[in-house]
Amino acid sequence: MKKPASSWRLLLVAAVALALIAMALGVAACGGSGSSGGSTSSSMADTAVGAGATFPYPLYSKWGSDYAATGAGKINYQGIGSGGGISAVTNGTVDFGGSDAPLSADDLSTAGLVQWPQCVGGVVPVVNISGITDGQLKLNADVLAKIYNGQITTWNDAAITALNPGVNLPSTKISVVHRSDSSGTTWIFTNYLQAAAPGVWKAGADKTVSWPVGVGGKGNDGVAASVKQLSGSIGYVEYAYAKQSSMVTVQMQNKDGVYVKPSLETFASAASQADWKGSLPSMYLVLVNQPGKDTWPITGASFILMQKNQGDAGRAQAALAFFDWAFKNGATSAQSLDYVPIPKSVYSLIQKDVWKDITVSGTPVWQQ
Repeated sequence: MKKPASSWRLLLVAAVALALIAMALGVAACGGSGSSGGSTSSSMADTAVGAGATFPYPLYSKWGSDYAATGAGKINYQGIGSGGGISAVTNGTVDFGGSDAPLSADDLSTAGLVQWPQCVGGVVPVVNISGITDGQLKLNADVLAKIYNGQITTWNDAAITALNPGVNLPSTKISVVHRSDSSGTTWIFTNYLQAAAPGVWKAGADKTVSWPVGVGGKGNDGVAASVKQLSGSIGYVEYAYAKQSSMVTVQMQNKDGVYVKPSLETFASAASQADWKGSLPSMYLVLVNQPGKDTWPITGASFILMQKNQGDAGRAQAALAFFDWAFKNGATSAQSLDYVPIPKSVYSLIQKDVWKDITVSGTPVWQQ
């Protein structure tokens, strides 16, 4: 059942406010170890505070732990959803924001932000159907769109059984689960439905949409929890959440008509299609429904956003030093969690052509 748009906005505002209050308290608690001098640049200059997308949270958490172990600095990242991350960095509440929904060049200019991709991963449909094992069920874009439209309501519907000959599908009612917050994962998922099933999907593609059916879960972890609890359910989450929760994923038919399973290799196949150099200076790219027989069709990049004009050189340097470390040292951790690391050629572009625009009083923060 749909809730009025105003209700969702109130829920989002409340969620973001609570998360940011928690961050503020965490930063304040750590502040005693910082310098007490008058320069804000020296206060907690080795700690970067960020908030936003839950899609990359497992990876940023792992990177943060590994980075802290080096003694070079710390990162405090809160997964509050892409919409919350964009709002937080725009308002200057955090040093950086995370979003799986990239901003257009015009929106970046208006907000005074820059953005760049930090990793690539896959959004995967997950199901809780009695007797169905991981990777057994096959779906295509039209059927997935009809499920989320409410046009297909039982698992033994003829459209589903036609794709799964020999699979014993029950007559169980389908319980649809979607995100309740402003979500980059939703942006990737609905962009896929719009691109791959344009004749079926009519609800649009954005961080929030007016869902025709279903119940909402906050964050990737909230959707995962709801699917695990509801028999006969289907949801969509970033792949790391599915693996960590031992969830049942489905095979999806890609643009070449081939059914593929979600994996590091099929995400990498989609990422290989990206023309990051051609996307400069905004680095806006959509990776869904890419060609290739080995390509996972619901792939997306997760982006970092920072303000161009910084007021605290130390904090800005702390953030960029962390991301520089992650680019150079985080590939193994990324791959272990089934994220595709950004290639060296791309992060060289980022540091040369994007980070140069992050300045304090006109002076670039990052000096290569």
